[in-house]
Amino acid sequence: MNPVNGKLITFPDPQRISLSIRASALIFSDPESQKLLDLLDRIAPSNATAYIRGDTGTGKELVARHIHAQSSRSDGPFAAINCGAFSETLVESELFGYERGAFTGAVTSKIGWFESANGGTLFLDEIGDLPLSTQVKLLRVLQEREIVRIGSRKATPIDVRLIAATNVNLEEAVRAGRFREDLYYRINVVPIQLAPLRERQGDILPLVEHFIAVYRDRLHTAEPTLHPDTLRLLHAYPWPGNIRELENTIHRALLVCDGNVLLPVHLNLPHIQSGASELSAETRQFIADNCPLEKVFAQLFAKETEELHDSVMRKLIIQAYEHSNQNQVQAAKLLGISRNVLRTQLKNFGIIE
Repeated sequence: MNPVNGKLITFPDPQRISLSIRASALIFSDPESQKLLDLLDRIAPSNATAYIRGDTGTGKELVARHIHAQSSRSDGPFAAINCGAFSETLVESELFGYERGAFTGAVTSKIGWFESANGGTLFLDEIGDLPLSTQVKLLRVLQEREIVRIGSRKATPIDVRLIAATNVNLEEAVRAGRFREDLYYRINVVPIQLAPLRERQGDILPLVEHFIAVYRDRLHTAEPTLHPDTLRLLHAYPWPGNIRELENTIHRALLVCDGNVLLPVHLNLPHIQSGASELSAETRQFIADNCPLEKVFAQLFAKETEELHDSVMRKLIIQAYEHSNQNQVQAAKLLGISRNVLRTQLKNFGIIE
């Protein structure tokens, strides 16, 4: 049905939609996205190293999984690791493994992610977070096709296709000396650029349909309909968190919807006023009367003046931390502070130990 004419959109039965194990979906309906999908299908059969660039939440791991599934390695393992999730002292043992007695606490030998992915594909997300010392060893692994566990003198041959990804500009990191130029050229064999969701307007509604089908089935909710103002807002909103933010938004909307119609207020978007000029007067008034953000500010301003700053900072930091899926590197970047400052604040708030 045409939402522009004020009609409601009814979504299909989720049983007729092929649902993945994860809620996220590789849905490329936008014409530019379809061109990218054609590229993925062309490069998948090769063993070439791929380098995926894109903002947080654009689906880099899903693209990597698609490449693996379409390759001759599809029967082999697919291993995914976030390079920013490990400290500098742990990342090498995680990637390359270690022998018993290699360091204090190494009571047994352990294989690394490269050996775990042998015969398949290894996806290194946020490769730009690797320390320079590890970059040197990774370069050698890619050149020699063998790894050496920490504490060992024996090289172990590996057969792994590497797919790397990052949301930072590695060219700038190379110029700044934070990333090795030779490693950059080694991984940049097949560059893949993922556009942010705001530039993929044709993908928004199919993704909404997918997430509604997934979470309606999980939550056992009634069949929802989409108000035309809600559809306009979904397309007007910039989606800084991309597909991940859209998924969380739809999940939350189904939880709070008290009827069979999803209204703009159910989306609870932080910058909901950005699309207000395109909404009906009735919907704008409904948002003004019920916007949760206004209630939050009312609660904050009711506090004593000396508590206001701490309350706002706590809410801001915790929201950024949760929005980044508890990834400290990403949360710190989102807030424009260093990771050390963020860790100190999280410890002060009792979020981490």
